[in-house]
Amino acid sequence: MNLRRRDMARLALAAAATAALRPGLALAGPAAHADPLWYINAELRPFVRRILPLIDSFPKLVPGNLAAVRKGVIPPAPPLATVPWEKRAIPGSPGQPEVTVYVINAKAGAARGGILHTHGGGYVAGSVVGDLAWLQELAATLDCGIVSVDYRLAPETTWRGSLEDNYAGLKWLHGNGPALGIDPARIAVMGESAGGGHAALLALAARDRGEVPVAFQCLTYPMLDDRTGSSRAVPYPIGAFGWKVPDNQFGWRAFLGMKPGGRDVPAAAVPARRTDLAGLPPAWIGVGSIDLFVSEDIAYARALIEAGVPVESHVAPGAFHGFDRFVTDTAIARDFNLARVRALATALKA
Repeated sequence: MNLRRRDMARLALAAAATAALRPGLALAGPAAHADPLWYINAELRPFVRRILPLIDSFPKLVPGNLAAVRKGVIPPAPPLATVPWEKRAIPGSPGQPEVTVYVINAKAGAARGGILHTHGGGYVAGSVVGDLAWLQELAATLDCGIVSVDYRLAPETTWRGSLEDNYAGLKWLHGNGPALGIDPARIAVMGESAGGGHAALLALAARDRGEVPVAFQCLTYPMLDDRTGSSRAVPYPIGAFGWKVPDNQFGWRAFLGMKPGGRDVPAAAVPARRTDLAGLPPAWIGVGSIDLFVSEDIAYARALIEAGVPVESHVAPGAFHGFDRFVTDTAIARDFNLARVRALATALKA
């Protein structure tokens, strides 16, 4: 079983959220099983057993420790030499600072599909650098251009600021399509975990503002609902491994600038609280069945469908948060990744 170097940085964040099964809303209590990891897909259990002894060596996602979590313990893999990339500073939205973006696989004069990507990290951590090699591989596979936004993180910047960063990136990508070799009519938004939440918010903002057409939204285990684990209990074993309820509460509180789960949380900040989903672009939503976000992701897919939005949903049995990036040489991860690539390929060539 191979664990690629660039995914170890993601492992650090996942491990920070996996120190032990903690009491609280997340756990209703497991039934008796001979294998304590019975709820995890059999292909993924060897990986989990390998990292459990390492958990305590990773920084914990708790107040006062955010800098250590952001730093991580393993440097990201170097970018690929075979796919071009460039770091650029672009204008921010009115009244906002400049935004750093990474432009991947630009080909001036071409007319390919393009992706506006937002990285994961619980709204409080992560960076484009951690995803760069993976994004280069994806761009080469799809023969597309990708612009990934290094948006400002919470709690230093709450949801309004990061949304404007991402929207500035989308507008810049659309306005510079020909120079990047991207057809402005074939732009998808894409993100993983909190990046999936950002991508969903960006699709909503683009529809509402009417300036940039978005052709597709690719949401990988997106973080969509502040009520998960706050005002809504999560049954065991959902969220028992990986990203947990306390981590979710920490991320949402930082992102919102207020306690999550309450009636006063603005719907504009939370995709799952939006009731006006008609007119959004088609979506692919993928998640594992024991991911903390599985119920909110399925609910969002259903809400989109009921609003007339075409949706493809992929639920990987017994898979935890981030499994597809940690254990890539398993059939369950290959199937998941292939489904995502196929959906993107179809959307970008439409």
